[in-house]
Amino acid sequence: MKAIRCKHYGPPSSLVLEDVPNLKAGPKEVVVTVKACSLNFPDTLIIQGLYQFKPELPFTPGSDISGIVKEVGDGVTHVKVGQEIVGFAPFGGLAEEVSLPAKVCFPKPPQMDFPTAASFLMVYGTSYHALKDRAKIKAGETLLVLGASGGVGLAAVELGKILGAKVIAAASTEEKLALCKTYGADETINYTTGDLKSLTKELTDGKGVDVVYDPVGGHYSEAALRATARNGRFLVVGFTTGDIPKIPLNLALLKEAALMGVFWGSFAMKEPKESMANTMQLVQWHAEGKLKPHIQQKFNLEETPKALEMIMDRKAMGKLVVEL
Repeated sequence: MKAIRCKHYGPPSSLVLEDVPNLKAGPKEVVVTVKACSLNFPDTLIIQGLYQFKPELPFTPGSDISGIVKEVGDGVTHVKVGQEIVGFAPFGGLAEEVSLPAKVCFPKPPQMDFPTAASFLMVYGTSYHALKDRAKIKAGETLLVLGASGGVGLAAVELGKILGAKVIAAASTEEKLALCKTYGADETINYTTGDLKSLTKELTDGKGVDVVYDPVGGHYSEAALRATARNGRFLVVGFTTGDIPKIPLNLALLKEAALMGVFWGSFAMKEPKESMANTMQLVQWHAEGKLKPHIQQKFNLEETPKALEMIMDRKAMGKLVVEL
């Protein structure tokens, strides 16, 4: 089978497309014929050796997949050969086949095509877990989403509105903010042309926001924390700027604010029942037309480096998908 391979850590241009052996399903594993794999910012970190875990070289990147079950291992009962599924794994998805733990494979909702299904699980799972389980956001509260035009950011905008929040979307260009508006944002902030803290305060009549959703990091994090209201919750989702901020903790003390980590992959693995309940709610909302992943562009497997470069260059809005 053909697969994108990372043979040494480096930029997307260092990835190669080559033939590798077909896979066999071990106990409680599922081998899937991949039809689509969506790309996420962590994919760009993994290939550079900058993520919190480092697969043994060489490896195949890619995590969010949809496809058709080719083979099931011993002990697998909830999916069967020939079934269309959606799945998640730390790596391995950018190939014609991937082997996944059975517990992270779910029947593909019939209303979703393969690219949509591959674009759904991680971004909506992350954002729903963040807002519902971590921040426990309430109707009427105000949510500030940084990096709001990206995959998880746009999902947070949609979900914030479903959960009854007033949503302020912050992004780096007017084009990105226009997309956020179409996904339900009540207000927008261009944080490359204006001061994030002061603009947030203006939009909340000086009160500040109740919840900050931050997949960006860098110097924007401290500005956003300074713009929170008393008893605010700050969701640490990721660091797409590449810079992990060092925040003065007296800010949390003075505001009685809570800093909350969000690691959906760990949640999905360690609390599978709760994660499944979240997934079922998200699928229902999609079926009702309340959630719709924005797929900006589709690529073939050979074009994977080009797609990852778009993400690194901050040119992606919503999701980029590799189709097989």
